[in-house]
Amino acid sequence: MMTPPLAPLVGGADATRHALAWTHTARFLTTASRLDQLPAHELPEIAFVGRSNAGKSTAINTLAQQRQLAYASKTPGRTQHINLFEVGPKDAPQTYWADLPGYGYAAVAKTAKARWQEVMADYLRVRRNLSCVVQMVDSRHGFTELDRQLLEFVAPRLANGEVRLLVLLTKADKLNRKESTDALRKAQAVLAALSTEASDIRITLFSSLKRQGVGEVAEILHQWVATTPPPLAAPDHDAAP
Repeated sequence: MMTPPLAPLVGGADATRHALAWTHTARFLTTASRLDQLPAHELPEIAFVGRSNAGKSTAINTLAQQRQLAYASKTPGRTQHINLFEVGPKDAPQTYWADLPGYGYAAVAKTAKARWQEVMADYLRVRRNLSCVVQMVDSRHGFTELDRQLLEFVAPRLANGEVRLLVLLTKADKLNRKESTDALRKAQAVLAALSTEASDIRITLFSSLKRQGVGEVAEILHQWVATTPPPLAAPDHDAAP
């Protein structure tokens, strides 16, 4: 079984600047508490997922080079809806970013948590525009049981090449060189176990504080959007029962 590749895209400084200029165009579009409230369109969607304390909103803001694009609360678990952002020219957007509710924060009421996680699960399972999942994993702790469950949940769509996966090992500034190497090695082993030969899987260390990995992530997402075909025609199954 092959280990998911770590190699960054090769394109030089110009490619990085171009990709970062592209992510900087991100702007809020709408928020939805149910799938049937999301707009119908033919553009690829990139879903950002992660545990409530993995730094998801901060990573989105860093990638977009905007302070308050995604709401980064001091209290984990505050995102209760799917927040959608447009990326690309205003008159011709090229993709949407979907900021999904964080998972695993114990202080959230059980009924609310169950509702958020059901919406998130339905989105990942049936949203036909979904082309990429960006999963935030705290580099200090690696894949938790909940992180692994999410991987298993999206594995069928990864296996058939319908969805790509980019894992960001966040808060990498907290690690020294040896710890960083160990974190990458352990995360690679988890991803290799997915057995998704047909899918494109990437992984990188990421730090919003030090801006580590920001350019690489922007390039990866920009290239993936540029090479994503339109979603297959399908019945209207995005509104999960």
